[in-house]
Amino acid sequence: MVQVRKWDPATRYQILLKINNAIVTQTRRDSLFRALARELRKHFQYDRLSINIYDPKNQSLSYFAAADGVNPEGISCLESRPLAMGAVAKLVIETGKPVVMEDLTKYRHLSSVVSMLESGLRTTMAFPLIVRKRILGSIHFSYRKAPPELPELKEVLEEVSKQVAIAVDNMLSYEELKKLNEILEGQKRYLMASAEDRYREDSFFYASRAIREIMEQVRLVADTDASVLITGETGTGKDYIARTIHRLSSRRNELFVKVNCPALASTLFESELFGHAKGAFTGADTLRVGRLEMAQGGTVFFDEVGDLPHSLQAKLLHVLQDGTFERVGESRPIKVDFRVISATNQDLQKAIREGRFRRDLYYRLNTVHIHIPPLRERPEDIPILVEKLTELQAREANRPAPKLTPEALRLLCHYEWPGNVRELKNLVKRLVILRPGDLIGERDVDGALRTFAPELRFDSRTLAEVEKDYISQVMRRCGGRLGGADGAAKVLGIPRSTLQHKLKKLGLDPREFRMKGNYGT
Repeated sequence: MVQVRKWDPATRYQILLKINNAIVTQTRRDSLFRALARELRKHFQYDRLSINIYDPKNQSLSYFAAADGVNPEGISCLESRPLAMGAVAKLVIETGKPVVMEDLTKYRHLSSVVSMLESGLRTTMAFPLIVRKRILGSIHFSYRKAPPELPELKEVLEEVSKQVAIAVDNMLSYEELKKLNEILEGQKRYLMASAEDRYREDSFFYASRAIREIMEQVRLVADTDASVLITGETGTGKDYIARTIHRLSSRRNELFVKVNCPALASTLFESELFGHAKGAFTGADTLRVGRLEMAQGGTVFFDEVGDLPHSLQAKLLHVLQDGTFERVGESRPIKVDFRVISATNQDLQKAIREGRFRRDLYYRLNTVHIHIPPLRERPEDIPILVEKLTELQAREANRPAPKLTPEALRLLCHYEWPGNVRELKNLVKRLVILRPGDLIGERDVDGALRTFAPELRFDSRTLAEVEKDYISQVMRRCGGRLGGADGAAKVLGIPRSTLQHKLKKLGLDPREFRMKGNYGT
């Protein structure tokens, strides 16, 4: 029986305040519902209370928690059910307005009413839970006997439903964020474990003075927050150096997030880096955390930053300068703290002169500059690289390691390695797979190298002469074209910038091959 009382503004305010105080500290759905039910029962003495959550995507309902009062058994918030045609909740959700049924016997045609009558309930009031014009679900107060002052009670419960809607929305948002955080923590642990396996310190091998000096520079700069720009040809190990800096830094326990700049399409740049809010655009069904937010407290590695389109460079500069950004579809600024490491195989100074790269972004990225020389300029690293890479590849392939003769190793030391360490690693892997446990001689190495470059021979000519002849043949075959799908750089398997450097070094002019128009071999 509901107590007869005057629902004056002060009384209503006190009720809402008590409800808020009862639920404000709750962090679990079931405890929130129990606290809410206890407080509501003090003021409204219902016989049954339930809260439905509405899923517009699946047109279904689920209970926020087990109902309180008459027949709560068997009700689970984990189970969803279709929005039945004869449900009271359907009327509330479709209209967005309260539904009051003082005498349920007049509504036997509704399926949900029949079950309430069977439980001894005779009156029900249902109210929509609306937050920011979005219907979350409905709250239902049911009674064995119609309460007195029903119209006035309806007004009070309508105000209460607004308070409950906010509490329910906060709890659902909390659960969603908690689930997202659990997913992100799992991804973080996986990524960090994978990175640790691939980039162990003892898997980077060198003997040259040049790399020793670089590693000393890495140790000096690692535990600072200075931005680092790493330059060098493709395959020299820029990625490894970047990860080593992160692993030696105070940010080592947070994520190392790699951004492949050439793969960033202009239309996806902001969503990829900044993330987006749910519903920000068509297809944005869930909240997405961007790369920069994912790297909070850690390191962002912009790989091949020289390939970042000029139109996107200003957006990146703005974030680096202000340390804030906004997700797509949101206006709330998010403050971030991460270290920036960049890498490129391009000459950024030249790119600045040609207007392809912003000078202000260059200075923002280039507090410390580390240049990794190509493998051909440090041949003393090749013997230890061959030895250690052979051991690693043999262990991974579960095969006996092949052994190289001194002559074979000498041949490798005189090869120019256009693909640098990556090319050497691929060669070693091929030998481990095809020649497990064999003794590899000079002829074997020559054959393996010719797999990469069929026209290449090691004979009485110098390596420079061999390379010049080979590149000349490729240039003739490509009609002097450097880039593109049919260009010489593609055939040689090297960046266009590297080919241009080689042509200049060997005294070859691309125009000469175009003028000859010789497309033969």
